[in-house]
Amino acid sequence: MASTAHRISTHPSEHTIRVELNGEVLAESTRAIALEETGLPYKSEIVDVFSGDGQKPEFLELSPAGKIPAIRDGDNGTTVYESNAILLYLAEKSGKLLPADKSRRHEVDELLFLQASLQGPMFGQRMHFSFFAPETVPYAIRRYEEQAKTVDAIVERLLAGKDFFLGKEFSIADITFFAWYWSTERAGLLPADRPALRAWYDRVKSRPSVQKVLSAIPAIPLPARKLAA
Repeated sequence: MASTAHRISTHPSEHTIRVELNGEVLAESTRAIALEETGLPYKSEIVDVFSGDGQKPEFLELSPAGKIPAIRDGDNGTTVYESNAILLYLAEKSGKLLPADKSRRHEVDELLFLQASLQGPMFGQRMHFSFFAPETVPYAIRRYEEQAKTVDAIVERLLAGKDFFLGKEFSIADITFFAWYWSTERAGLLPADRPALRAWYDRVKSRPSVQKVLSAIPAIPLPARKLAA
């Protein structure tokens, strides 16, 4: 898979958030959505991890594990890596996408940890073994399909009776969970039997910031899905 970055918007200012990401990794859309929501000026730069750019010394100084995404803040030189850490940084810098009631801040932290420890790893492994693994591993396919269903059930409970994870307030918690559900939809795996989850997903997807970002990411055909015997 070729690696390209997509410039969602560029502002010719020294005071920009420099977003260094790989636009073809679906989950990387989260930072661009947050930037569009906050209105912070930014530009995207290419980091071709498939050709080894992520292991170059200059990028390892920005992201020690050589992973994308990572950002450099032109206002103060701050660098941040790891997806949810970046979302927190952008929200705190802008004063947006966090609950108006500061006593509820811990709820956002809980959701970010839940996404990073459960949804991200389980959905990622499901995608790997169902679509990208060089061989069919029935046990792994079954395991991560079941784990993903568990995540769906948890998210359904969390969203019951709510517009967003925090109720009426859209936050970085919605952004981070949405990214993997978008890739899930593109893979044909978005659950049809989770009405609260589906309604939330459609609500988030219809936001202008999300539409702008998603429209700039090209459709990438997936390999044929592998099924457990």
